[in-house]
Amino acid sequence: MSKLSDLLENTTELVYTAEFPAIDGGGMAQVQKYVDRLSPWFVAVNSTDNTAAHAHASNLSVAIAMNDRGLEPIMQIVCRDKNRLAVQADMAGANLHGIHNIALLTGDDVTAGDEPETRRVFDLDGPQAINVASVLNAGTYLSGRKLNPPPNFYISAVENPYAPPHNYRIERALKKQRAGARMLQLQIGYHPDRLENFCRGVAQSAPGLHLIPSIVLVKSARPLNFMNDKVPGIDVPRDVIESVEKAEDQSEAAYQLALEQCKHALSLPAVRGLHITDFRHDDTLERLMNDLGRTPNQYA
Repeated sequence: MSKLSDLLENTTELVYTAEFPAIDGGGMAQVQKYVDRLSPWFVAVNSTDNTAAHAHASNLSVAIAMNDRGLEPIMQIVCRDKNRLAVQADMAGANLHGIHNIALLTGDDVTAGDEPETRRVFDLDGPQAINVASVLNAGTYLSGRKLNPPPNFYISAVENPYAPPHNYRIERALKKQRAGARMLQLQIGYHPDRLENFCRGVAQSAPGLHLIPSIVLVKSARPLNFMNDKVPGIDVPRDVIESVEKAEDQSEAAYQLALEQCKHALSLPAVRGLHITDFRHDDTLERLMNDLGRTPNQYA
């Protein structure tokens, strides 16, 4: 059993996860640097799978490196790039190395990345991949071949409560829960009313499904404009951007925006913690965790 699953399923303690930076170079020294920064604050950290449709060191290799250094990974598997054989191979490889947390997602389209000529795969979508993980947990591959010992994956997925059609997002959350997901990490968003409606809907229709909203730390209005203009599925209202843009200290205004989002998200039903993405890479991460009442190595 993973520490993440133990906390979510057996306690009421808040759970904090984060995004491991993409690895393109620097070797294991770079991995260790990120592990040292993140491990005091987070129970588990996402090992991403060609995030934003850009090629990086593989999801499984980074998850193994994290696991070997004592940082519990949540290994993402993206359907965009892999057929069902490759998806199952990722899962079997994770099981081989004692990686228990996996997150299944459809993935951004290749047009979001720097190689838009890439062929899409999409043999499975997110809910179908979740079901594959459930089949493997039961001790077989999709073909019926035995997988012994069977894995004990703690299965999670992602959802975007901010994108239309909004009621359908609640239906998709329920569909993912029925397929075997126990936790949903939510997309970054800047519409608190949409988050409220989604969390209320999930609490009513999919009780027991744990929601982890995402918060991103930025230094100024520029990344907010970039996300609004360039990142699929993220819509940042003009007044939110201007509140940071017109501030005397954009860095402080951006931090206060993130802190306010954290407090709001934690007040909502079905929310069991937060997922933090850090684009600042300064001491703001530590400041945020302290302001949220966390202490280093709280999960040790």
